[in-house]
Amino acid sequence: MKIREATEADVPAIRDIYNYEVLHGVATFDIEPKSLEDRLQWFRETNQHPQVVIVAEVGGEVVGWGCLHRYHTRAAYRFSTEDSVYIHHEHRGRGIGKAILARLLEFARERGFHTVLAGVSEGNEVSIRLHTSFGFEVWGTQRQVGHKFERWLDVTWLQLML
Repeated sequence: MKIREATEADVPAIRDIYNYEVLHGVATFDIEPKSLEDRLQWFRETNQHPQVVIVAEVGGEVVGWGCLHRYHTRAAYRFSTEDSVYIHHEHRGRGIGKAILARLLEFARERGFHTVLAGVSEGNEVSIRLHTSFGFEVWGTQRQVGHKFERWLDVTWLQLML
């Protein structure tokens, strides 16, 4: 497995992995698949220092991606970031998420962030276990803030102080 910074050439694979979750999972609260143009714009906005988008490759195929993105746009939040990690549904359970999150945390430290936050939707216990294995602590739950697949969903927030 190779973990590297993403390029625009990776955006179609990033979009496909994300859109699978849009249509079949609750890791994102988006409910409509994203177009390539939308994901290219997202990539260009997100992949700006100190934020970063990375991918995991196996045999030359992008099988997962992650990013550090703005937690909030107001200037006082500039030392806080939020992470996202998505793994292709056929490649889960192989340590790819762990490798991506480890590299994201290295980037966060290198780029001077003070804290990393993660919002994890209800039903995504794998993500909670992944984050707590790196020392993230649960600090709160927002009750029924999302509605997807005809049900209300909570979001649990985790935080790692760097």
